[in-house]
Amino acid sequence: MSLYSALARPVLFALDAERAHNLTLAALRLPAVPALLAIGGGQVDSRLRQQAFGLTFRNPIGLAAGLDKQGTAVAAWSSLGFGFAEIGTVTPRPQPGNPLPRLFRLREDHAVINRFGFNSEGADAVAVNLAVGRGLSSPRRPDQARPTGTNAGGLRVGINIGKN
Repeated sequence: MSLYSALARPVLFALDAERAHNLTLAALRLPAVPALLAIGGGQVDSRLRQQAFGLTFRNPIGLAAGLDKQGTAVAAWSSLGFGFAEIGTVTPRPQPGNPLPRLFRLREDHAVINRFGFNSEGADAVAVNLAVGRGLSSPRRPDQARPTGTNAGGLRVGINIGKN
């Protein structure tokens, strides 16, 4: 039995689904957590490497948009072994999304229904979150953008964009 199954899951499932989601993301933002998650992760098997659209992905497993809407846990996704992660949906200006409740557990199906809507801190705030996740003190200007679309952990990051 894993530590997650024995301790974390019962605590998280005792909470409202959105509160559990927010606490999990807050924990993943802590600087030591990505390093702890990477322990024992080993090297990525080079046979999993993928080429698509002129880009190389270290593996074909990705995280869909909707989990890390504000781009605050990118280092954790890399440490967990994802080959890519999609952030968002990000809107140009901040907006609250749908009213609560908006995240629902389907325990029997081992699933959730996400009806967050386009809750977003806005593009400027998400740019800062992504810069901090890459170890930068501020976002890069467009002329300084990394052409590779990766962070230091080799994770490809995409951004799902919405409108206000």
